[in-house]
Parts: sequence; structure tokens; C-alpha cells
Amino acid sequence: MTDLPILDHWIGGATNPGTGTRLGDVYNPALGTVQKRVRFASAADVDTAVSAAKKAFEEWSETSLTRRTAVLFKFRELLNARKGELAEILTAEHGKVLSDAAGEIARGLEVVEFACGLSHLLKGTVSEQVSSGVDVTTLKQPLGVVGIISPFNFPAMVPMWFFPIAIAAGNAVVIKPSEKDPTASSWIAELWSEAGLPDGVYNVVHGDKEAVDALLDNPDVASISFVGSTPIARYVYERGTAAGKRVQALGGAKNHMLVLPDADLDLVADSAVNAGFGSAGERCMAISVVLAVDSVADSLISKITSRMATLKTGDGTRDTDMGPLITGAHRDKVASYVDVAAADGAEVVVDGRAALNSEGSVDGDPNGFWILPTLIDRVPTTSTVYTEEIFGPVLSVIRVSGYEEGLELINSGQFGNGTAIFTNDGGAARRFQREVQVGMVGVNVPIPVPVAYHSFGGWKASLFGNAKAYGPAGLDFFTREKAVTTRWLDPSHGGINLGFPQNS
Repeated sequence: MTDLPILDHWIGGATNPGTGTRLGDVYNPALGTVQKRVRFASAADVDTAVSAAKKAFEEWSETSLTRRTAVLFKFRELLNARKGELAEILTAEHGKVLSDAAGEIARGLEVVEFACGLSHLLKGTVSEQVSSGVDVTTLKQPLGVVGIISPFNFPAMVPMWFFPIAIAAGNAVVIKPSEKDPTASSWIAELWSEAGLPDGVYNVVHGDKEAVDALLDNPDVASISFVGSTPIARYVYERGTAAGKRVQALGGAKNHMLVLPDADLDLVADSAVNAGFGSAGERCMAISVVLAVDSVADSLISKITSRMATLKTGDGTRDTDMGPLITGAHRDKVASYVDVAAADGAEVVVDGRAALNSEGSVDGDPNGFWILPTLIDRVPTTSTVYTEEIFGPVLSVIRVSGYEEGLELINSGQFGNGTAIFTNDGGAARRFQREVQVGMVGVNVPIPVPVAYHSFGGWKASLFGNAKAYGPAGLDFFTREKAVTTRWLDPSHGGINLGFPQNS
């Protein structure tokens, strides 16, 4: 352990060990071994980063839009040229296969590209002659220092939902990435520096709850952007808003796919496998429940099962379809849900627990944090397998009588992140997109993540407050509007009037 490299913070344009004495282990999930250690920030370290950002904000917020845009374009070009290097970092620390890591970066790049055009969207508005000789102008101005707390499952893409827009709008950033896979944020910091971003505009502090609370409590942090589990999202939202901050708090999910009898079952089976097991199910937009109408359920399960048999689980650097889970503890938790399903009377059609005690089931080191794709049929809606977010490669099937029962199950759940309907009936699809109580809806699209110029976010316990990520909502979140009412008097005008101002 003493010979392992240690990842420091990035504060004010340089690496900084800070004052904190605690260290965390960063694993290679495919090997099950610690590959480096990361310093955990003390509250004082977070305050140092915020101070650096506050100082940098003074200059950056006054920098011309032309100059800001040039830095954004340079960053985009550097990231695109070196995205293979970043993908390798993601695979080494998260475990996802290289192709999935590359896809994550590509979706993050979409937001960077959106931010490159933000100068157009930052234009204010003017209403001329609202009263005699009076004009009203609205301005969009940056907030100041903004905090970002990102999860382990997308260590590159999720931060890129936030910081490109925040920086383009003139803010300075302090990011606290997941301590499980922290290197991507520090790597990105060096890329920003190479792109010409002034020191202190982008800062990284590593750590755990102590660092999170320090960001939430620091009075110089104007906003917090968070993605993670629902209990932590609620905590961040409540503590952050109590401190007077703007908060984006995106929580967990239990996403359903409703399959009507007229759907193309081959498309459905492909989509269920892709959406259920991609990134080992560790994504808030994963499909975890298939609601299959009774008449097609058996045929659909057969098609899904046959496709699952072709999947190769193993080291993400090899020719595999699915990698390990992030930690051994999380792998064991996911496996425990399969135990619960069996105890609750569900039928375990494909049992992913085989990877825990069967040699040769994965293409990788036996010490990796493996579990295979799992399919469970006839899951009771009272089972925690159905009601809780598993965050792993476990796909549940619930048989429903038809559209009405399927819709009722989706709408009665505590989450409202993403959902999908598979059908060739345009009327049913239109009705579904109007009636379903979920923030992001797919029609024959299993993972309906909006493109960068729309906004990402769910309903109910999947989003606290109303601040969604990126797109127009992201622009609104990272700017505040100022209205300026002006009158330039004619030199001949004069007189005193103590009455209340009136339009005329």
C-alpha cells in the first residue's frame, strides 16, 4: 500500500495535497485490487478550493464571451483528440468496457459542444418604449462559485452535464468526484489548463461526506449540482437549500419498459438486453423492469434469454460486453437481491450469481467484482426486488394484463426518472407519453436520455426541486437574470412629481 501512487486535489491550477490526513482506496474492479490511493479533503481543503475559485471568478466573469468561447473550443478539441486516454482511465477505475467508456465521453462531449455556442444563448432581451422614454433590458449573469458532486457510475459524462455550461456562463467550479473513481476529474483539470482556462476556474477536491458537507455549508458556494441515490439527493437538496443555495439534485430510478402485444419482439429483446445490462446496470437510466403483456411474455422471455446467452462478461479491456461492478460490497448487495427474489417466489430464469463461485464464467481475473447478467420472471410487486433501485445487471419481468395495468404500475412507483413503451400503435404511444408520470419517455427507445440542447431530469423521487441538468434548464440554473429599467431624459424635461410611478 505504501508504494501506491496517491491522487491529490487540483486547486488554483496545480496539484495540492491539502491538509487532510485520510486516504481512500481506488480499485481496479476487474482485478479486485487497489491500484492507487486518493487523498480525502478536509473542510479546510474545500474552503481553500472555494477561495481559489472565488478569486478566479472575478476575472473569468469579466472575460469576454469571445475569449471564453475560444477556451471552450480548445478544450473540446483536446478532449476529442485524447478521448481514448480518458476511456482507459474510466475502464481501469469503474470497470465498464472500453466501448461503453467511449460512449460516455461522446455524450459528455455533446454538452461541451452545446456550451461552445452558449454566447448566443446568453443574450438578454430588450423591450423598447415600455413607457414614454423608458426601456427594459434583461441580462443573464453568472452566479459565482458553483459546486458539483458527481457519482461513480459516469465519472466523465455526469460532471460534463454541468461544468461546461457553468464555465461558459462565467462561473468558477469546485467539483467533488466519487472517491471510487476520481482520476477522470483530475485528468480533465489538466486538460482545461492546457486549453487556456485561467487557474482557479476549475478545481477538484477529493473525498467523502466531509468534503460534501463543506461544499454544502460554505457561504461562498452559490449552487450545488448533484447526481446520485435518492436518499443522498434528498439530503443534498435539503441541506443545500437551507444554506440558501440553488440546488440541482438528481436521484435514483426504477425504470420500466411497457411492451404491448403489437410490438416488434426482436427489437424489444435487443433493447431490454442493451438497456438492462449495459454498463453492468450501473446507470440511473437502465431499464430494470419489463412490463410484458401476458400474451407475449413467454415469447419475449425466450428471446431475451437467448440473447443473454451470447453476452461475454469480463475485463473491460478485452473483447467483452459487460464488465464488473464497482466494488465487492456493491457486487454482494446486487447478488443479495437475487436471493430475495427467489425467497419471494419469483422465477430466476438466468442466475448471475454463478460468477461468484464458478471458474470460467467470466473472461477476467477471478478476484474481480463479477456478477453475470440476471433475468427474473414473475417478480411480485411487493418484493424489494421491484420496489428498490438495484443498480446492477438484474432485469425483472412483471406480467400485466394490458396497457392500463402497466401504466398504473409505472405511475404508482416512487420514482419517475425514465420509462419506455414498445408498440407499433401510434395512438397508444401518444396516450402513454401524455399519461405516464415520468420525466423522460421513450417510444421504441429504451434509454431516452435527451440530447444536450434539451434537458435531463425526472419526476417524483428522481428529482428534488425543479432544476434539471444541461440544455435550457442548465443555462437557467447557472445564470441569474437581472432586469434593468432605463430612462434617458430629454434635457428640456424637468419638474417634481412625488406620486407613485405610473405607466403612460
